[in-house]
Amino acid sequence: MGEHTVKCLDKGVVVWLTGLPGSGKTTLATRVAEKLRREGYRVEVIDGDWARKTISLGAGYTREERRIHLHRIAWVARLLARNGVIVLCSFVSPYNDVREMIKNIVSEEVPFRLVYVKCPVEECIRRDPKGLYKKALRGEIKHFTGISDPFEEPFNPDLELDTFRDPVEVNAEKLYRLVKKSIGDA
Repeated sequence: MGEHTVKCLDKGVVVWLTGLPGSGKTTLATRVAEKLRREGYRVEVIDGDWARKTISLGAGYTREERRIHLHRIAWVARLLARNGVIVLCSFVSPYNDVREMIKNIVSEEVPFRLVYVKCPVEECIRRDPKGLYKKALRGEIKHFTGISDPFEEPFNPDLELDTFRDPVEVNAEKLYRLVKKSIGDA
């Protein structure tokens, strides 16, 4: 699209990717965002690392601290989506009750889709892109999801992506199709 046409949506969508650290959430969100931007859509990727350095500076990792942190993110995502932005959120968000809270906040005003980025903890430990699992296994990080803190698999995700069995391209295409369907452009 050389002419840089922007496709204006009345309302966007919030697509929330949940999964263990290192499962591939941000990789998939970034890849799909790039494709959607090339098509002229306004897209934002909000991931945990960025959010903790900006809008949730100082957020901790206890259950209650995560809930407060994700409450903030849900509102930011909702505000963006109600203004026609496709919002891809990449957060471990390990608890079902907190994901339900997020869904309730967002879906009052805009479509919400939950995507489970599934990967065995053993594979996430093997990948360990930031060296965090090594630290958690040595006891240097408290409340680390998958090691010293639980990850509750989602009950009914809108989409499940298996990043252990399927290549990035396959999962990115499935995620892309979900987004397009959610904005009525499938």
